[in-house]
Amino acid sequence: MYRTIAQAQKAVYESAMDMVHSKLVASTWGNVSARVEEDNLIVVTPSGIDYKNLTPQDLPVIDMQGQHIEGKYQASSEKALHIALLKNRPDVHGVMHTHSVYASAFSVIREPIPPIIEDMIQIAGGFVPVAPYYLPGSSELAEGVVQSIQNQYGVLLANHGFVGIGRTVHEAFKVCLVVEKAAQIYSIARSIGKPHILDEHDVSIMRDAYLNQYSKLDMKGES
Repeated sequence: MYRTIAQAQKAVYESAMDMVHSKLVASTWGNVSARVEEDNLIVVTPSGIDYKNLTPQDLPVIDMQGQHIEGKYQASSEKALHIALLKNRPDVHGVMHTHSVYASAFSVIREPIPPIIEDMIQIAGGFVPVAPYYLPGSSELAEGVVQSIQNQYGVLLANHGFVGIGRTVHEAFKVCLVVEKAAQIYSIARSIGKPHILDEHDVSIMRDAYLNQYSKLDMKGES
């Protein structure tokens, strides 16, 4: 989807700034990556650098083994997570890891978010599972996320946060936004009554419509 390093750096930078402005993270937390198709490389946000102080050209480039290729800074400490997802999901070209409040609350009680709202179903693919807890940056965390997310586009990290993936990094950002909103709605709904969960048949229809109809316009300009 991203043919050049420069194209991927621009997309990652824009999405990282969107992530910060949308308050899905605070300070230097969270991370974003995109696959560079032709060279089988990854552009990823750096470790411990305030996003406001970055330019697209500063963003580090790594290979699929995690080796630094170019860029001013070292890659995120969560690079193993990004590598694992991009290696195991050929349909995915963008990854975003956030610490948004409501999604993180569900990660703390280790409870999946069910399919309750249509936009979440369309973009994230249905229910949001929970990956088991492992230390940040560990290979065990990366493996647990890959096993837990399966064919979905979002997964909670137990006692940690959320990861959204997409066919572009901008789509990964949308996943993070709608799952955070769904987590908030689900929390409120449970406090005032019994939430009604949509059935698998309707979920499948809505997800297919999004992938094959609604999202095609959004994908233009990303290739």
